[in-house]
Amino acid sequence: MSEENSPGLQETFISHLVELRNRLVRASAVVLVVFIMLFAIWPGAAAIYDFLAQPMMGALPEGSKMIATGVITPFMVPMKVTMVVALLVSLPWVLYQAWAFIAPGLYMHEKRLVAPLIISSSLLFLAGVAFCYFFVFGTVFKFINDFAPKSISVAPDIENYLDFVLMMCLAFGLTFEVPVVVIVLVRMGVVTVEKLREIRPYVIVGAFVVAAVVTPPDIMSQLFLAIPLCLLYEVGLLVAPIFQRVTQAPEAEEAP
Repeated sequence: MSEENSPGLQETFISHLVELRNRLVRASAVVLVVFIMLFAIWPGAAAIYDFLAQPMMGALPEGSKMIATGVITPFMVPMKVTMVVALLVSLPWVLYQAWAFIAPGLYMHEKRLVAPLIISSSLLFLAGVAFCYFFVFGTVFKFINDFAPKSISVAPDIENYLDFVLMMCLAFGLTFEVPVVVIVLVRMGVVTVEKLREIRPYVIVGAFVVAAVVTPPDIMSQLFLAIPLCLLYEVGLLVAPIFQRVTQAPEAEEAP
């Protein structure tokens, strides 16, 4: 019996691999096209990096500039920034490809679970990046520049600045995913909302510990990360019961 079924199982497995490859190729192709358009057509890699550097340049004294210590750094750093922006711009298409790959194997109530999570997680991540860029960077860079001794000429290296910006954007993007994590844990039955409310004090302490580890050693950036983390945790506690009722299976709805 197993020998008769093995060819069919093998064909199914291969068809899934082919489908996965096609989805990856389609997602990568769009990211590449967006990257080429941003890099070579409009607005250009240099303009994209200038936009990324604007919070730092606004905090530096008038006339100050960043420096590039590597030979090819002025070319490589803007190209890396453009690739990251292309990935963010293409994120809806990439997530759609992921959704199209897993959707055929899901029940209707599971589709009601996965689709909102994919959309909300992408929007929350982008919101975290936007919050970091438009609000956190300007305040933190100004605080650091005002704290620096007057005998120091502040001239950040563009590669170090890029690493710092990407780390901070990633940290805030993941922080804004806290409601999704809470909803998934509750929906999967790993933990109850009541238990999450009981451990709220530990979560608050953990938020400040994570902020102290991830962010620079200044109180401003730590508060900007820890406070949204705590607030978003509360949002997850409010939304989780509603989401659990909406996405439950038909058998659970009919159960007394």
